[in-house]
Amino acid sequence: MSAPVILIVEDEVSLARFVELELQHEGYAVKKCHDGREGLNLALNENFDLILLDIMLPSLNGLEVLRRLRKEKQTPVILLTARDAVMDKVTGLDTGADDYITKPFAIEELLARLRAALRKQPAAQTPQEMLTVGPVRLDALRHAVTVNGENVNLTSREFQLLQYMMENADIVLSRETLLSTVWGYDYMGETNVVDVYIRYLRQKIDEAHGVKTLHTIRGVGYVMKAGESHV
Repeated sequence: MSAPVILIVEDEVSLARFVELELQHEGYAVKKCHDGREGLNLALNENFDLILLDIMLPSLNGLEVLRRLRKEKQTPVILLTARDAVMDKVTGLDTGADDYITKPFAIEELLARLRAALRKQPAAQTPQEMLTVGPVRLDALRHAVTVNGENVNLTSREFQLLQYMMENADIVLSRETLLSTVWGYDYMGETNVVDVYIRYLRQKIDEAHGVKTLHTIRGVGYVMKAGESHV
């Protein structure tokens, strides 16, 4: 099996080189650049298993790189940022990042997050191509979701969460189950991330289309059921 290929887009040359050496030591193949526009071109025109993307970049900032990338590809992205504000993290995740890590970081933490993002979940190995739960329809091959025939734009992580919940429709799923399955067993981010993403899905699917498919089972977790119109 060939080594995973990682793209580093980081304008701090010394940091990019340090991360490159550490990743190569762990057996990864690495390509790096120090400019947002160059990073976007590489990400769009070459195949990478994961991208480490700094937010503050010359030419094109990391969030804009991510926005443009998500229009064409779902390559896993971990944001590297010196900012520690909650809204910066939320904006990055909502734009389509799979995770983030705040500088300065321990290389061990970065490696753990990278392994989590690269891990292939068992459910993804033999996916059902088409899933339908009430008014919600998911096409795994086209990475498309509709509610009552209307297209819904989801980030990569929102899509993964929705797909897993639809594959397990009518089954109550605990936060721990969702976290370990969708985010990975060694995920080290915020513990309330499941609640945040359930809220995102409710806004885009239930509230935006007048249905109710995502249910909270207090003290247990969440379940997806065939929806009914709000009257």
